[in-house]
Amino acid sequence: MIEIQSITARETLPVRHKILRKGRSLKDCHFAGDELGTTFHLGAFEKEKVVGVATFLMNKDTQLESIEDIKLHYCYQLRGMAVLETAQGKGVGKKLIKRAEKLLKERFIKALWFNARILAVPFYEKMGYQIASDIFEIPSVGDHYKMIKLL
Repeated sequence: MIEIQSITARETLPVRHKILRKGRSLKDCHFAGDELGTTFHLGAFEKEKVVGVATFLMNKDTQLESIEDIKLHYCYQLRGMAVLETAQGKGVGKKLIKRAEKLLKERFIKALWFNARILAVPFYEKMGYQIASDIFEIPSVGDHYKMIKLL
């Protein structure tokens, strides 16, 4: 059984490192904004072990301001979502996103956006997110699309 709980930025690092920054320095797993008071981190636990993580930062992207609800409200950015290979296909990512959406709605946040790796786009589309940019490259990470969902 997968349980979603709040965790610290530090607790996200082992999963981020294994999945998102494999073969790179652990320092590459720290994100700007991890420690801000408005940032929150969620962990997916299976038998008391963290198997998935996601970070949510208050961050308005000016490229998305053409969307009416974004102009008027703060929105959040998802960063560092990762699920250990042994836990993939068990609904971990879906549970992390659903919990975050619930928490964001409770805070009256109107949108969640992120930069999605190409391989992850179908997953996010099934969750109701839409592509909001042309393809672009994040150096040393790869090709991405900006995606968004109004909550």
